[in-house]
Formats: sequence, C-alpha cells, structure tokens
Amino acid sequence: MFVLGLAFGSFLNVCIYRMPRGLSVVRPRSACPGCGHLIAFYDNLPVLSCVILRGRCRHCKTRISPRYLLIELLTGALFATCYWYFGLNLSTLKYCVFAFLLLGLIFTDAETKLLPDKLTLPGFALGVVFSLIVPVNDLASQILPGMVRLPFTVDNAVRILSLTDSLLGAALGASFIYGAGAIYLRWRGMEGMGFGDVKLMAMVGSFLGMKLTIFTIFAASLTGSLFGLTTVLVVWMKRTHRFMRRLANAQAARRRGWRSAQMVYQYYQMPFGVFLGSMALVAFFFGNQFIGWYRRLW
Repeated sequence: MFVLGLAFGSFLNVCIYRMPRGLSVVRPRSACPGCGHLIAFYDNLPVLSCVILRGRCRHCKTRISPRYLLIELLTGALFATCYWYFGLNLSTLKYCVFAFLLLGLIFTDAETKLLPDKLTLPGFALGVVFSLIVPVNDLASQILPGMVRLPFTVDNAVRILSLTDSLLGAALGASFIYGAGAIYLRWRGMEGMGFGDVKLMAMVGSFLGMKLTIFTIFAASLTGSLFGLTTVLVVWMKRTHRFMRRLANAQAARRRGWRSAQMVYQYYQMPFGVFLGSMALVAFFFGNQFIGWYRRLW
C-alpha cells in the first residue's frame, strides 16, 4: 500500500502542477521545468529518482522542488495508514481516494490559491457513491432510526441513511462556507471565501457526513485563526525590530510596526482550503475520538 501510494503521489504532483494551468494531466510526458527536457521513465521513479539525482534534473541540474518528494511520501504514508486503520476492504479504498483528493487540493491551494473543479466536483460525486457502499454512519444514521420506521430491509435502510447523511453533510459544509463568505463580503467589502472552498466542503461533507463536517469546519476555523494571529504577531515583531534601528522612540517603532501588521491582516489572502483539507484529514482518522473526548468534558 505504501508503494502504491508513492505511485499515486507521483501522479498527484502532475495534477497539482497542471490542473491550475489548464493543462492535460495525461499528455505530454513529464518534463523538467528548467530546460524542458522530457523526463525518462527511469528518472521518474517515486522517491528513488529524487534520491539518486539528489533532487536535480539529470540534464540541466536545475533543483527540483522538495514538494514533489514530500507529496509522494505523504501519499504513501496515508495509503499505508488507511490500510492499517481499516484493513483490506472497501473502507480503505474510500479513504485512500479521499486522502488523494485532499492532498491534491491542499497543496494546489497553498501554491496557487486555487481549488480545481476537476478534483472537487468528481470528489463530491465519489463521496455520494461511496456512501451507498461504505456506510457513513454518522449523525443521521444514529438519530433517524429511533425516530422513523423505514419500509426497507436493514441493508437498504442503512444505505438510505448513509446516503442521507452524505448529502446533508455536503449541504451543511457548502452552505456554511457560502454563508460565511457572503457575510464577510458585506462586512469587509471584499471576497473572503471563494466558490472553490464551497465545493471543497461539499466534497468533504459527502465523504464524512454531518458530524465530522461540523468538526472539520470548527477545527479549520480555529487553526486558521491561530495561523492568522501568529502571522500578524510575527510581522509586528519583525517590523518593530526593523523600525527600532531607524527610530529612537520605541513606542513610535511599535506603532509603525503595528500598522504594517494591520496591512498584512487586511490584504493577505490566506488559503483557507489548506486548513479545511488538513482538518478533514484529521477528522476521518481522529474526529470521532476528539468528539468523544469533548463530550466527556461535559
């Protein structure tokens, strides 16, 4: 499973580079971004080629971004973890697909601040289809059986409840992000959430269901806020230190540093999809444990 993940990670690197640029992920073959020379199959082996060539092109010696190696290793690790966590069954297939899509979206958003429809929309459709094969078994499937009697067999009832949970999770995730973006637009007069984030959360909800979708939104909001505050504080401290060299008055230096930090807060476009995708990865491995721990606090 790890080796299979490495192979899919290598393909994911192609998707991350080409999809935002509107290029085909099939043709032409991979080429060096520096000299444009086509990469031979023996130089395109996951991890091994990078180690042998020391992260450089064989022909022009241009350094290849370490992101390629990182994504291959992460994909391999996630595939192996899914197998270890779920065993050899359809759940492993479902969550390997989910991890593949999320990794692609996380790194694409971090690099280009785009979330390609070619990943989010097929991902949403796959999440809905998988809900009929691998039960989501979240909020709807826990609450609805005690409230209504369904005229189906047990297997069909579970599938209907799982599909319902998948669709409700997608609707909840997409509508929450869309609503937050609309409120931010009216409040600040600038776009805060793009439709890419809305489609991403529709995909996440279709795979995870309502309960873990709520967890993903809450955790992503918390980590995104912490990242934003940390960024502002770091900029303030660095700019204050720089102004201290020019100004004799420490208080004036702190004021100018704070104005610079406010400019960062106002104009920096934070790729929120990175946090949504990362917390969705956390959710499908550890979300239920976090929710159980939180309930025990009360």
